[in-house]
Amino acid sequence: MRTLFLITARGGSKGLPGKNIKILNGKPLIEYSIDIARELASEDDICLSTDSSEIIQLAERCGLKVPFVRPNELATDTAGHHEVILHALDFYGRKGKSYDNILLLQPTSPFRKKSHIREIISLYESEVDMVVSVKRSKANPYVNMYKENEDGYLEPFGKSEKHFTRRQDAPVTWMFNGSVYLINTKSIRKKPLHYFSNIRKYEMSEVYSIDIDTAFDFELCEIYLQHGLVDPEN
Repeated sequence: MRTLFLITARGGSKGLPGKNIKILNGKPLIEYSIDIARELASEDDICLSTDSSEIIQLAERCGLKVPFVRPNELATDTAGHHEVILHALDFYGRKGKSYDNILLLQPTSPFRKKSHIREIISLYESEVDMVVSVKRSKANPYVNMYKENEDGYLEPFGKSEKHFTRRQDAPVTWMFNGSVYLINTKSIRKKPLHYFSNIRKYEMSEVYSIDIDTAFDFELCEIYLQHGLVDPEN
């Protein structure tokens, strides 16, 4: 089984400008994902997809060769993972290299560990569309999530389904934590991630599931590190 380790790092960020190169515990955020990929894969099978010359320079100072500059049309707020993944696969395909799956790493998840990735890989089989890291959702659509109806009143999301009077009786729900996606190449060539049906979960704790989107998230990471709640090394 051949895996492409794909690190996606767009230069622009509205929530926290420059977050991918912001220093966390002595090193740029992007370097956490680069380091863990280099410990698990050959550098020939690691692809950093970015439109940012600053990120490229930083990666190359770390010793990672960046194969291409991501086109501007794939670096907008509206560009999705589907197009970015296909662009990378097609790049390697033109060089005669094919992959069975893609292990997608987003730089905004600095606390993933090698053991997490190895265990995710162990869950993968050829009939699976994707194995994805998740955390248990605090908000449960069966008991405490509502939408506004056409009359301006709130109503439960699961109004047409069984109503649970106790939170403990409702099914456990999960949410993607953004850390690791192990994606079947055949599946992603047929349809985007949100159309996948054969998805397996890999649960990660709340602390290791942090996904940096805002300045508050970044400060929270620093607090976790200061109090020894996570291992700062991969």
